Amino acid sequence: MGDFGGLEWVVIVLVIVLLFGAKRIPELARGLGKGINEFKRATEDIKREIDYGANSVNESARQIDNEVRNTVKTSTETQTQPQSDAVSHKPENTDNDKNS
Repeated sequence: MGDFGGLEWVVIVLVIVLLFGAKRIPELARGLGKGINEFKRATEDIKREIDYGANSVNESARQIDNEVRNTVKTSTETQTQPQSDAVSHKPENTDNDKNS
């Protein structure tokens, strides 16, 4: 079962010719070929769109990663810079404050 011999194929072809006629078989074959080609094109378009989407996501992720790195780098540079303008203010003890 499932293995077709020569006689079975002949019977199948004869049934197809009887059902559709000899003139319609080439039309059916052309239609089937066009359908298969359209399916292949659609499959390639979907693959192309998926690849484009994946590349777009990867590029966006790289840009965000670079922006984060630049932001972190900038913030650490500003934190480590010495503040030369800063003046240290110590409260002065005066005798007036102690006597009050």
